[in-house]
Amino acid sequence: MNLTRNHLKRFLLPLVLAALGAGFCALLVPAEIEAVRQQLIGFPDSDVAAHQARPLVLAALFLLPALAALFYALADTMDRYIASEFAGIFGVCLSALVMIWLLIDLGDKIGDFREAEQVLRTIGLFYGTRAPAILLLLLPYSLLLALLYSLGKLSGSREIIAMIQSGRSVIRVTLPLLVAGIFLSLFSLGLNYHWGPVSEGLRGEILEASSGKKPIQASNVLFRDPSNRRLWLIGEFPRDYHTGGPLRDVQITTTRADNSLESRISASSARWDPGDARWTFENAVVGEFRPNEPTLFKSHTEPLIIEGWAETPWQLIKPGLSPALLGIPDLSGWLAAHAKRAPFTDPAPYQTQWHFRWALPFTCLVTVLLATPLGIHFARRGAGGGVFFAVALAGLMLLFSTISVALGEAGALAPWQAAWLPNASFALLGLYLFRRRITGQPIYRALTRLLPTTD
Repeated sequence: MNLTRNHLKRFLLPLVLAALGAGFCALLVPAEIEAVRQQLIGFPDSDVAAHQARPLVLAALFLLPALAALFYALADTMDRYIASEFAGIFGVCLSALVMIWLLIDLGDKIGDFREAEQVLRTIGLFYGTRAPAILLLLLPYSLLLALLYSLGKLSGSREIIAMIQSGRSVIRVTLPLLVAGIFLSLFSLGLNYHWGPVSEGLRGEILEASSGKKPIQASNVLFRDPSNRRLWLIGEFPRDYHTGGPLRDVQITTTRADNSLESRISASSARWDPGDARWTFENAVVGEFRPNEPTLFKSHTEPLIIEGWAETPWQLIKPGLSPALLGIPDLSGWLAAHAKRAPFTDPAPYQTQWHFRWALPFTCLVTVLLATPLGIHFARRGAGGGVFFAVALAGLMLLFSTISVALGEAGALAPWQAAWLPNASFALLGLYLFRRRITGQPIYRALTRLLPTTD
């Protein structure tokens, strides 16, 4: 009877988390399915398979905590003890970092919030929408702090020595922490698939909408269509441009085969009608450039309607989309459209960010590989040296990643190299540190050799 009760208690947490995850799926997955449907209507050249995977990825995100809890319930007593020690400290570190970040960011933007008509609602919407991006930013730091504190505590109380003396290796003792790094990497991968980058791009639109301004998706976008020799300059794309919202301050320049000017249309707004495949320009002024003759300008008081042009709003906006604010489905669609047509902008930033979307989440696992061997200490001098080196290496990894991505976007590195090189380099370093910890070789001596010395 007691055995049955103990099993029920052990599996209670996975059942509760599974029920909560199913509830969130029932609430939010249908809305995501509708958002995907609208996306595919507004952007016919989107990567259909990548967007249709969004509801599945979202459902997996909600059910991932229940899967982690199930692993915890199936583990043995020692693994559950190490995991519970780490999880409690990780929750405290993540909560503290989120609060600190929110206070700093709120102090920086309080002036913008005061201009909103409903201040509290705007603050809640602003940070609620950005929650995926905030979590992506703070998860590796919270993981680093939690690993160093929990391992330092277990090492200081000689519990790790006792576990090793009981017949477990260092790898086996730290296995729950490696599993936690894998789960956090998968969680970050789900957020980084779409919602993290996109939510970060919505912050300006939320502030504009709350102050009564019309939110815009992109501004001052230049698009060149070499097949038709047309150059588009669009002043503003409204947020609802893909559902019929008019583009504002539009100018289209057409050239002849010898690159001389043929015509130019300037209009206050332009609207695309997908049903009739035609453009309607308001307050249009058309200039016709004729060789050796004065330019002829004609103002249209009535809407100017042009049929047969191949350009569509979702094609025109692509050069104006920031690659850092696009998820994997949007980046895949952008790259596919770029490959089908003549180049309309440099693809290197978009290719680099596509690879970076897959590489960034595994920073959590690399952090575990770096911090775990440095957080464990057997000497009586304490964990100060390990903490210093772990924080320094994490900072170097962040700096290396930033520089590498910038080089990839500039075309100095191949996109996949720019995205994966920092993780691969520091993962190898982490494995090397693990090897030295397992074989009992001094870690600090190997690391201090990397520091500059004075003669």
